[in-house]
Amino acid sequence: MASYLQIENISKSYGPKVLFEKIGFNINEGDKIALIAPNGTGKTSLMRILAGKDKSDSGGKIMFLKDIKIAFLEQDYDFDPQKTIFDQIMSSSTDFTKDLDQEHLWEYERRVVKFLSNFNLPDPEQLMKELSGGEVKRVALTQMLATEAEFFIMDEPTNHLDIDAIEFLEGFLSRSRCTLLMVTHDRYFLDRVCNTVMEMDHGAVYTYRGNYQNFLEKREERIANYNAETDKVRNILRRELEWIRSTPCARTGKARYRINAFYDLKDRASQVYTQKQVSMEAMKGSARLGTKIINCKDLSFFYGDKCYLDRFTYNFQRYEKVGIVGRNGAGKSTFLNILTGDYTPDMVCTDPDIYDGSNGLMTGVIERGESLKVGYYHQSGMSFNPEDTVLDIVNDTWLLNRFLFPHEMLNNKIEKLSGGEKRRLYLLTILMQQPNLLILDEPTNDLDIVTLNILEEYLKEFGGSLIIVSHDRHFLDKLVDHLFIFCGDGLVKDFVGSYSEYREYIKEFEAQQRSQARAEEKAAKEKAAKNTPAPETPAKKKKLSYKEQKELEQIEKDLEALAAEKTGLEEQISSGTLPFDQLQKASERIGTIMEETDEKEMRWLELNEGL
Repeated sequence: MASYLQIENISKSYGPKVLFEKIGFNINEGDKIALIAPNGTGKTSLMRILAGKDKSDSGGKIMFLKDIKIAFLEQDYDFDPQKTIFDQIMSSSTDFTKDLDQEHLWEYERRVVKFLSNFNLPDPEQLMKELSGGEVKRVALTQMLATEAEFFIMDEPTNHLDIDAIEFLEGFLSRSRCTLLMVTHDRYFLDRVCNTVMEMDHGAVYTYRGNYQNFLEKREERIANYNAETDKVRNILRRELEWIRSTPCARTGKARYRINAFYDLKDRASQVYTQKQVSMEAMKGSARLGTKIINCKDLSFFYGDKCYLDRFTYNFQRYEKVGIVGRNGAGKSTFLNILTGDYTPDMVCTDPDIYDGSNGLMTGVIERGESLKVGYYHQSGMSFNPEDTVLDIVNDTWLLNRFLFPHEMLNNKIEKLSGGEKRRLYLLTILMQQPNLLILDEPTNDLDIVTLNILEEYLKEFGGSLIIVSHDRHFLDKLVDHLFIFCGDGLVKDFVGSYSEYREYIKEFEAQQRSQARAEEKAAKEKAAKNTPAPETPAKKKKLSYKEQKELEQIEKDLEALAAEKTGLEEQISSGTLPFDQLQKASERIGTIMEETDEKEMRWLELNEGL
């Protein structure tokens, strides 16, 4: 098995913060690796170094196998909002397309169109500025996948994607023979695509063959073995300490090596593995929740001529946990804004008689309980002032420490935080308000898996109502009692059960539909066969006479000669060297040739029909 990538002694620091130091690992052909680490430990920095977008502080070696194509998917895709989808992809692909001949360029363009269709972006001429965040991500994925690179490097490929797009990508990568290194928080996606988990932990890299569950088990074994070794070292240290204290000769030059060894043991004995985890204990309280949460009756919402919600009626209940799923652009985030009233009057019109299409139109009734206290976690995150510090945002050192913001980070500016650290800080600002209705719009984006596990356990015990928009199937399966399915055109269906149960229901339903369609098609063919009269025996065609046979042969020779003459004249015309009068004559002759050809072809058909 060929080695695709070898890493030796690479490091990265930001100021006093060391992300990783002199790490190394190897990636072989066919490896599909998920890189896991807590937020802020350098996953994205490592990916950028491997993709040539950043440099290691300590030099080191990054050696790729020669003659393999490498494609890199960053978390954020830079694009020109005025370009069409197709033009954006082609202009961003010049590093890949510059060496392609015309035939291979056409093949790349065809693959681009095919992937866009698979990602439900059927119009390549749509402008980038008209796309949602999830649709932009699908454009970035199309650009990468269409290269057919041997090695994909992907940073959070499922962020902002709807579940249909995630499942298509999941299926494609699991079947592909590509080599893959990716950062992901999606545990279902990880299990179904990857064969290896690579963990960055305390500045070192550990590799585990197998799925996510195997990683959890082997990781626990590694930590237990490390701490058991630490206990052994401490036992030895106690004996050595007694020797140091009780033996005067230990201070002679003869025993100096033993004294040095003692201090090495002392250093190793202090190294106990501890894993920092977000603590939600301080957040378990919530404001008292009354019987009325949010009641909706015949609620509709239009923007322009598009319907996002059509006569929706539902009364949200105390303590219920509902998930919201649907394609990008189906109106899920809009629905949350409607529930919370999180819009300004100029954004929404409530009178159909004066609606001019310049903003949204909302009709129907929505009532909110008097004791309702909403905590709304927006998909877009919080608009932090980049110059503010962590302590400026949350002026509570105890809470910050519980959320993995230690003392040395409190004066860090927001602009220095990783995407996951900003999300974690934003989540803290929501939870510390102790809401009784928690609305989470894509809360799993950018959060590391450890934090997600803690958040899931907290939300399972949350003492209020919960509404979650998420494309993380594992997250939904663990938390929600039922789903609102946004089907498009304002239609919302209620499904009681988990997301996995919903997908199984859909697969069974689609299988039944296909089976029924095949049965109906078969029945229709059988009916048509019964009603179709037996075909008449065709009349025996007469043979051509000697004269007609000779005419047919001459026509074939004439057609060949006319085609050759036409080709020659077209070459002369396109050469640009003919004088005007000869150019005119050549053009007239081509017209005559085409007429003669039509006549001879018609006679050729007449003669052949008589055979």
